[in-house]
Amino acid sequence: MESLLVCSFQKPPSSLQFPATAEPYSLFTGSRVEAQYCKCKALNNPENSYAIPMRLQLHRQLAMQQFVRNNSERIVALSPRCRSKYLVSATSEHNLDSEPSKSRGRSIQHALDAFYRFSRPHTVIGTALSIISVSLLAVENLSDISPLFVTGVIEAIAAALLMNIYIVGLNQLSDIEIDKVNKPYLPLASGEYSVTTGVMIISSFAMLSFSLGWIVGSWPLFWALFISFVLGTAYSINLPLLRWKRFAFVAAMCILAVRAVIVQIAFFLHIQMHVYGRPAVLSKSVIFATAFMSFFSVVIALFKDIPDIVGDKIYGIRSFTVRLGQQRVFWICISLLEMAYLVALLVGVTSTSIWSKWITVIGHIALASLLWNRANSVDLKSKTAITSFYMFIWKLFYAEYLLIPLVR
Repeated sequence: MESLLVCSFQKPPSSLQFPATAEPYSLFTGSRVEAQYCKCKALNNPENSYAIPMRLQLHRQLAMQQFVRNNSERIVALSPRCRSKYLVSATSEHNLDSEPSKSRGRSIQHALDAFYRFSRPHTVIGTALSIISVSLLAVENLSDISPLFVTGVIEAIAAALLMNIYIVGLNQLSDIEIDKVNKPYLPLASGEYSVTTGVMIISSFAMLSFSLGWIVGSWPLFWALFISFVLGTAYSINLPLLRWKRFAFVAAMCILAVRAVIVQIAFFLHIQMHVYGRPAVLSKSVIFATAFMSFFSVVIALFKDIPDIVGDKIYGIRSFTVRLGQQRVFWICISLLEMAYLVALLVGVTSTSIWSKWITVIGHIALASLLWNRANSVDLKSKTAITSFYMFIWKLFYAEYLLIPLVR
């Protein structure tokens, strides 16, 4: 019988108190530690280093499980030569099978969080709001808001968001090394996503976007997707004659073309022509939205590079911020936005609709005042403060799209 107990415990230190069943059974958990301990004993007694009979092994495993269920916390000391301690925390109500489900829950949560950051949510919100806002400009009376209108808006938003994720994802794939300096929290820069994963995501989303646009059968929608795809690809991808983001003026024009022109005109025509079957006539409100968002798009194009000046300098991106400096570009952006709000005030004053006049004037005065007050409190030496202000500009962008449908 002694040969069967070759892997039993040595006597634990006297400072530790164990139940009577702990000593003979505590080692037999089927773990790698047990095998190592057996190996240690085998070195001293080679004749007894053979396998323990399965029956005794099963008996000890069952006893160990009972021990874990009946004791809330025990420390088992192994051989002094192995120098290991294990802490077993359990209660009779604790179910060990729940750990895999918790792990799966954390894994799913982490995957969703990574995709959330990969999709650049502030651009997703901006795209969705702009499409809803511009679509409402085609509404001439309350009867126009029908299930057909809602379906047309949802189709446009779905296709545009798929393309939006392709564009921001391609930009991250092309800027992995730069983002390690400027935006290390992004999944590709942090290593959470591999390059292969990024390529698979953006390829899938681009194909889904084009497929949906083709199925809907709206030419304004399809051309909006196609032009956005071409400009977004040319802006980011590192190929000869492309990667237009290297050139400050061209980069700004790409963003202006998509955010100011394509979104306003193409999605308005999608509702006007495809949903309502009306002629392609641009209203005063659409022209105002296009002009105003031209200012805003230039500001976004300029301002997004202000927090990223360090990485852009290292990797040779000749943005306006790199050329002119953060402070100068910052105040150029503020001036352009204030000019846009002034134009909006003039449009509001000349409106023939009383309610539209008051809402447009008061709304834009409030936004212009918020912008000016916030701008004067920004610490331009702090990247965190500049980034926070950039997110504030996006909030002004969202607010403008709440006012645009009221411009009549």
